[in-house]
Amino acid sequence: MKLIKQYKKIVLAVAIMAMVSCSHEDQPTETALDFTQPVKTDLDKWIDQNYLDPYNINVQYEWNQNVVEANRFLYPPAIEKVQPALEIIKKIWIDSYSTIGGKDFVKILAPRDFVLVGGVNVNPDDVSNTLGLAEGGKRISLFQVDYVDKKSRASVTQFIHTIQHEYVHILNQTKTFDVESWAKITPNDYSSNPFSITDAAAQRLGFISAYARSNYTEDFAETAAIILLMSKSEYDAFYASITVPAAVTALKKKEALVVQYYRDAFNIDFYALRDEAQKNTTDVLNN
Repeated sequence: MKLIKQYKKIVLAVAIMAMVSCSHEDQPTETALDFTQPVKTDLDKWIDQNYLDPYNINVQYEWNQNVVEANRFLYPPAIEKVQPALEIIKKIWIDSYSTIGGKDFVKILAPRDFVLVGGVNVNPDDVSNTLGLAEGGKRISLFQVDYVDKKSRASVTQFIHTIQHEYVHILNQTKTFDVESWAKITPNDYSSNPFSITDAAAQRLGFISAYARSNYTEDFAETAAIILLMSKSEYDAFYASITVPAAVTALKKKEALVVQYYRDAFNIDFYALRDEAQKNTTDVLNN
């Protein structure tokens, strides 16, 4: 027992000496971590004013390897291309939905993160490329930002096609469309290789584009997005260009389901949304 007590006393004494010794060592006067906030550029401030503050949408335009596919040859957008691209999205997508769906529509139903990429995202087939990605309804990645020309209707239309398409996916993740009815319209012509035929050939089968043949959800998103890219007269001309009556019938059935979905799920007049998007597209091109 005496030995145990002596041992405890020795251990206690050593511990006290160690504490005293440590207390006399030089202590760090500040953390090694850098908590300094980066200085915001004029572009950062513009993004805050037009995206982050009003809609809680963050925009990533600087390189972040954690939010892009590592096996693709991708790079960040040129700085001077970022704001023009975001102005297109703001005017044609956000403003159109806010006007027709209500000022809080995009605030409530929106991706919380945009990732902008400068280059082309070429797919493994070396034939097609990915223009955009929607990830879980929270993030949308947009590619080819460096190639957007605000003075070209074709360029603006292709770019806004991406956000319109991906946003439909986000809406579908919130409230699903009538998949059962949709599946009955063109049940036999979906393909895991949709680009094996041209858009024109796909349209003769009752699909609005070749990519729409991928599956029901892509078909729905493509149908809604492409209608939003055209004026009424342009879409009427599109129908007139298709020489297969059964295909026109199928496309009109799909259009009707899109219109019904927007009305029933979100109380939105889809044709009014289309007209507003067209008006805002013209505004973008003229300014």
